[in-house]
Amino acid sequence: MSLLSSVSAALLLLGSCQAHFLLKSPAPVGAFKDDDEPNAPCGGYTPDFSTNTITNFAVGGDAISTQSSHPQTNYLYRITTDQSAGGNWTEIYPIVQQSGLNTFCVPAVTVPESYVGQTAVLSVVANGPDGLLYQCAAVKFVSGANSNIPSTCTNTSGVTGSFTSDDTLSALASSAGSSSNSSSTSGTSSSTSSASSPTNTKNAGVATYGSLEGLRSFITAGMMMAVGAALVF
Repeated sequence: MSLLSSVSAALLLLGSCQAHFLLKSPAPVGAFKDDDEPNAPCGGYTPDFSTNTITNFAVGGDAISTQSSHPQTNYLYRITTDQSAGGNWTEIYPIVQQSGLNTFCVPAVTVPESYVGQTAVLSVVANGPDGLLYQCAAVKFVSGANSNIPSTCTNTSGVTGSFTSDDTLSALASSAGSSSNSSSTSGTSSSTSSASSPTNTKNAGVATYGSLEGLRSFITAGMMMAVGAALVF
């Protein structure tokens, strides 16, 4: 293989390592597809309540956990009882800005009691360096609060959350039609402290993204060596 081919292959591999964000809890409606995540409303999936895993979500307070590969991401949390996720979205929690890489959790998101017994699509929309990204879960609302917080509800050491304003995400909060795929970012942090005190459990999921970052560093170093060799010879 020529040096140029080697460098090209390394560039392709580095690009394939670019992850966005994962919905850890509730369970997403499909396997993660990095390339499809910019596709509204559910990252390339159409929810199917006859086949999807339906997670009970306690209206008195339940967890939404995510994992991001970006140092800063804004999140919109919304629901719709339209099982096709076609519109009629309702925001269920203020927009939050995650600072720091890896796992982040809001442990006690509440929903009006009137939703008990209904099924819905729960959507998390992320606004970050890659524009808008989408993930969805199929949920059924149950009464009370969830006293058994899932193990995925953790904050990696150094990760913090704060309330923020984001015009792009706000435009999606109560949309009655199809969601926009705009990639602009207009969020600004507020002075509010952590978003309803997201859990402070540390070191969750470090292996996943630690390995990813390590691989990126290794590939980048290899590319630099290859380019240097090409210049010398």
